Formats: sequence, C-alpha cells, structure tokens
Amino acid sequence: MVKEIYGKKLGMTQIFSQDGKAIPVTVIEVTPCYVVAKKTIDKDGYSALVVSFGEIKEKNVNKPMKGIFAKAGVTAQRHLREIRLTDAEILNDYEIGAMLDINVFVDGDQVDVQSTSKGKGFQGCIKRHNQHIGPMTHGSMYHRRPGSMGATTSPGRVFKGKKLPGHMGARTSSILNLTVVKVDSDKSVILVKGSVPGPKKSTVRIKATVR
Repeated sequence: MVKEIYGKKLGMTQIFSQDGKAIPVTVIEVTPCYVVAKKTIDKDGYSALVVSFGEIKEKNVNKPMKGIFAKAGVTAQRHLREIRLTDAEILNDYEIGAMLDINVFVDGDQVDVQSTSKGKGFQGCIKRHNQHIGPMTHGSMYHRRPGSMGATTSPGRVFKGKKLPGHMGARTSSILNLTVVKVDSDKSVILVKGSVPGPKKSTVRIKATVR
C-alpha cells in the first residue's frame, strides 16, 4: 500500500492529551488523490503513480490536462504529482481512477512532511546564516556585515561556499519523523505534532518516514 498523500496546510493550533498536556499541532486538510496514470520501468525507466488533487473549475483547465483527466475518468483537478515506488509490483494494486484518501494514515504513524518554505527575500548573514553580530560599541562601524572575505595575497579570492547575503527561503524543505496525533476522516484533516514548512494554504506532501 502507498503511504503517501498530498494536502493543504491550514495553520497551527493545540490539543490536549489525556493527561492534560498541551500538544502543538499543524492542521493539514487532505482531499482525495486520484490515480490518473502510471509510470513503468519498461516505458519510463522507473515506477510511479501519477496522482491529481485539488478542486478547480473545468474552464480553467487546458486541453492537454483535460485529456489526462478524461482518459482516467476523473473530474478536473488542480495539481499533478508523482509518487515514486520502490516496488514495481505495487502498481498492480491500483487501477487508473483509483482514489487515495486520508485513511492511508492512522493515529501514531511517523511521517515526513515536505513543502516550500516561506520566502523571506534578500537577507543578510545574521538572519540568513545565523552569524554573530559585530561589536555594538561606539566607533565600531562594523555591525551586520559578512566578516572577513579572505586574504589579500594568496589565494587572493573568495572561497566557494562562503556564507554571504542573498535570497532566503522559498525552497523545498522537509521535516522528518513527525507524529500523526489524530486523523479526522469526517473533517478530512490530519493533525501532525509540531510545525511544518510553508505558509498557510501551501501544498504539503505527507509520506511514511524514511527513518
């Protein structure tokens, strides 16, 4: 069975355990994913399920996408993603048009959650790389700059990989080994302990942990 699904981050809240302890959780709304195609080793070089999810109006779907959904016999969806499979035999367990729902996970499962982190624009070294601030005394004139850029003689250049100011955030980020606190099938939400990357309403990928 494929233990992977996609959802939408709704935000954070807290719930209380039976012994009265507060547990911070992230609420993820999970809508059904539909299998619209299969990738095989013979044809594509690897095994994967192509799934679609997210509601969208029919008029907002282009013709190539409409053809994919019509061939699979499902309604128009907003997103297409691939779920890689390590065992090619799992492909035989899913027919085109099959549905993956929230019930692939149960309370207590350990999962990895992946999303795109919040974009923070151009930032300096202190915020971007957590470097130390310079002396703040009078006359220092060196507070938030990058620091030494290397020798003035040999090699006479800046080494590759030096941590400098630049674009921060808006990258694929994963949080590993989180606990599924609660799976609410009636409301189609999964409560995951702790925080996950990305802003509200961002698409998140939930899969069984690799650890």
